[in-house]
Amino acid sequence: MSNYFMGIDTGTNSSKGVLIDDQGNVVARHTTQHEMTNPAPGHYEHDAEKDWWGDFCIISRNLIEKSGADPKDIRALGTSALGADCLPVDENCVPLRKAILYGIDARAVDEMAWLTELYGEEQIRKWYGRPLCSSDVMPKILWIKNKEPEVYEKTYKFITASTYITAKLTGRYVVDKFLGLASFNPLYGPDRKPVEEYCRPICRPDQLAEILEATDIAGYVTAQASAETGLAEGTPVLTGTDDSGAEAISVGVVSPGKMMIQLGSSVYMILGTSELIDDERLWREEFIVPGLCDISAGTNTAGSLTKWYRDNLFPEALEKENAGGPDAYQEMMKGVDEIPAGCDGLVTLPYWAGERTPINDPKARGIVFGLTLAHTRAHMYRSALEGVAFSINQQLRLMKAHDIPIDQIFVTGGGTLNESWMQIIADVLGMPVSSPLVNIGASFGDALMAASAIRYPGFETYDRMLNFIRPGKTYTPDAGRHEIYKKYQEIYDELYEATKHLMHRTDAAAAG
Repeated sequence: MSNYFMGIDTGTNSSKGVLIDDQGNVVARHTTQHEMTNPAPGHYEHDAEKDWWGDFCIISRNLIEKSGADPKDIRALGTSALGADCLPVDENCVPLRKAILYGIDARAVDEMAWLTELYGEEQIRKWYGRPLCSSDVMPKILWIKNKEPEVYEKTYKFITASTYITAKLTGRYVVDKFLGLASFNPLYGPDRKPVEEYCRPICRPDQLAEILEATDIAGYVTAQASAETGLAEGTPVLTGTDDSGAEAISVGVVSPGKMMIQLGSSVYMILGTSELIDDERLWREEFIVPGLCDISAGTNTAGSLTKWYRDNLFPEALEKENAGGPDAYQEMMKGVDEIPAGCDGLVTLPYWAGERTPINDPKARGIVFGLTLAHTRAHMYRSALEGVAFSINQQLRLMKAHDIPIDQIFVTGGGTLNESWMQIIADVLGMPVSSPLVNIGASFGDALMAASAIRYPGFETYDRMLNFIRPGKTYTPDAGRHEIYKKYQEIYDELYEATKHLMHRTDAAAAG
């Protein structure tokens, strides 16, 4: 009898799934694409039924078909999704509006200010270890209450993407501890129950999901979900978690000192720590693995920035690809490696969608600084890649300042396909970085957690799974380029503070 474990992850621009056997071997994989909408400045949304559940059903059926597996041999299903979003649903789990996305959506600025005034900056910092930011769900719910009262009144639950997927599969509304306690803070208390006092200005306690561990069995595939997904009715379904947490598990962030840099549409960094560390410029949570904490950070644009360059500055590369030619991103790299480190004096702040850590400023604007007539679009593109690397390094240095040892850095996500970008990151950081041998990402972590939940209950024996987590390629920093980048890093670090007031004035002028 065969044993399989399925993992499906829903991301910003795509959803990915994988089926593994009980030895960790990949049996099948499948990917689908979707688009986020940008209906107003600072507003980013997904159609949950189409983009989340629709993708899930497509992937599940494709994994079963490609593998030839009997659905009854799939012993458990692990899921993850972009977080933390805000999706209001009715009693039948039907979305009442498009989902408001995670930290890239900056619409709730007024609500953040109101909540800060209501509770006071000191109390906010006690809860979060930092000011309120666009990654927090509480202001997003309040935005719906203030701006869309008719939606608010009809809402049965305010949930995030992982909760939605699990509810569609099992009928149960759950969120894992890692995502729930961090992103919905302070609406849940230390006992994992909604706190009525803090919920009162925002929503009813019963409108929140139940908190479980990520690897708890939340429920079982219903008859309706079976018909839509092709999974066997009764298949165990884990609680699930957010995509970054699952991706960190996929590269072995199960102990202090292990680090993941997720280089996808945005950047998300997770470093395992032995205790909670407060730094208002960064985030900290109790991680998925019991007893492990983490310090994390996020850059709003990475792959979404390269996509912007493709669509706006390299349209002919996309046209060639659409006509059956080479990949557009490969075309865009022509000549980039010949440009020296620092792009002949060009520095990019990658704040095309505001910024999360360390500045926590949704009104931040992108900057390409130092342009001359000698610069080309290849210079600008390399500078964009370097700008993302400078952002990563800026945040890594903040983590190191807390004397946190870092003994392993895995870079995951679609950005790892660009080997030049990986080398730039290593050169800027001055540290070796590796891509994983199994570079599938969060869905692989989901499948590993499903196997752990069924075959190896608890994370005490998770080290058995670490046999399947090995480096693919390691990028060693070049000492000479690192010294050059240190000079440009200083300029990068100062550029935001020098222009912040102008960014805010520009944002206000654009808003009318």
